[in-house]
Amino acid sequence: QLQLVESGGGLVQPGGSLRLSCVASGFTLDGVRIAWFRQAPGKEREGVACISVDDGRTHYADRVKGRFTISRDNAKNTVYLQMNSLKPEDTAVYYCAGTTKPYSPQATCDIPQTLNSWGQGTQVTVSS
Repeated sequence: QLQLVESGGGLVQPGGSLRLSCVASGFTLDGVRIAWFRQAPGKEREGVACISVDDGRTHYADRVKGRFTISRDNAKNTVYLQMNSLKPEDTAVYYCAGTTKPYSPQATCDIPQTLNSWGQGTQVTVSS
């Protein structure tokens, strides 16, 4: 079973950067789809960046395009989310999720039900 553990959250000032990590176990990342979701208090969960690990195809939510970058290191079985130019509205719990089914990156970002493995989440707070 695919298991995922996130790390790297914290407190950062507006305009700052953070890099989140998602380490996978139970499966190698080849053929896996990984998605980063976030959920702020009182708001719905939203997919922000998703990747097909074997071919590197990615999809981003419009509100993070140009600021966030999803990448993978297959040797380390790890997917990263580099977040730059952070804004207070990026404050949320960030979750890494995955599936071994061959969905497109956009499908995994748009439909959380496509993902059957979820990490415990890591808090990101953007505040001065």
